[in-house]
Amino acid sequence: MNKGLKVLYDRGFVKDCTALDQLSDLMDRESVTFYCGVDPTGRSLHVGHIVPFFAMHHLQEAGNNPIALVGGGTGMIGDPSGKTEMRKILSVEEIQSNVEAIKGQLSSVVDFSETPAKGHGKARMMNNADWLIDLNYIQFLRDIGKYFSVNRMLTFEGVKQRLERGLSVIEFNYQLLQSYDFYMLNKLTGCRLQIGGADQWGNIVAGIDLIDRMGGPECFGLTFNLIMRSDGKKMGKSEKGAVFLDPEMYSPYDFYQYWRNVADADVEKFMKIFTFMSLDEIATYSDPARNINEAKEKLAYEVTKIIHGEEEAEKALSAAKALFSSGGDMSNVPAKEVRKEEWPEEGMGVLNMFTLSGLTASNGVARRIVTQGGAEVNGIKVSDPKTAFKAADAASDGSFLLKSGKKRYAKIVLI
Repeated sequence: MNKGLKVLYDRGFVKDCTALDQLSDLMDRESVTFYCGVDPTGRSLHVGHIVPFFAMHHLQEAGNNPIALVGGGTGMIGDPSGKTEMRKILSVEEIQSNVEAIKGQLSSVVDFSETPAKGHGKARMMNNADWLIDLNYIQFLRDIGKYFSVNRMLTFEGVKQRLERGLSVIEFNYQLLQSYDFYMLNKLTGCRLQIGGADQWGNIVAGIDLIDRMGGPECFGLTFNLIMRSDGKKMGKSEKGAVFLDPEMYSPYDFYQYWRNVADADVEKFMKIFTFMSLDEIATYSDPARNINEAKEKLAYEVTKIIHGEEEAEKALSAAKALFSSGGDMSNVPAKEVRKEEWPEEGMGVLNMFTLSGLTASNGVARRIVTQGGAEVNGIKVSDPKTAFKAADAASDGSFLLKSGKKRYAKIVLI
């Protein structure tokens, strides 16, 4: 098997591949241009989105040429695959803003520099708005739509799941547009391979078929496993919601803690998927004689370093050590600053404090944590949701250290 493909199989990425032997032979003969698409339906990706881009990283290291296709055009519709209801329609301005944000996030995983490392392929970022926005719909139906069978489209899992709830005509057209993306990338760049999550199988196969029907070369599809936690839940969800890559939506410290607190059974799998550690190094952390907490700390540090940079990873590590062991720097614990003159004279309620700090998304969630005995303020358990703290109750450095459950902390600092 081709070395780049073998890396993906060995690290547990691959679910399905069209014509694996032929693709492997092609990759052995030449550098292959391949792509993965992402629609800018939000201003941040979350960790569930980036599995294909970690795979893209490994294929680039093997000498292949990645294209990260940002869906400035398809993002105006939204992919129905894997969704239970229609996506919110965004404005052109919102989509463009999201495109710019996502470009920066992908750059942490894929090397888009003009001079990639020796032996690595050259990556580029493209936007399907370049060929979709001004598309003539009647001409598109005549030239492209004629190759699609509605009966066949209805057999794809992503479409079948939506039929009971309702599937709009806009969304039903999505497969045509994504197929056209593959065709255009093949025409413009010689792209021969599309990669993506398992829910993209139907769209990818449709694109391969379109290129073949329009006289193009043999093309290929590669899909990746849906990454699940050992408890059966989807990867990328936390008590605070989705684990976003945007540091303003999910702090680097919380990001670090998300990985630090994964189940023991998930550590090795996540190291293979979400870090660039070699398999040999990962094996040393998988040794049963080694403390599992060392492996969790390593996983958290490596993923945080990739996404947020080494400086933020060091800060998160230091904050964690200060809270859970010794020798760390408490100044790196996530903190919300509040002016003393803005602090209520009668004191701020504990529920408001937890929500203000970011530990909880709402006072309702905070109330549940408090009444269930999982809340502490400056080391003192708080069980009455009506409890309030005055400015004079702060620690000597003017801070309130809030704890939710056993492992989640945040600070409010009076300035």
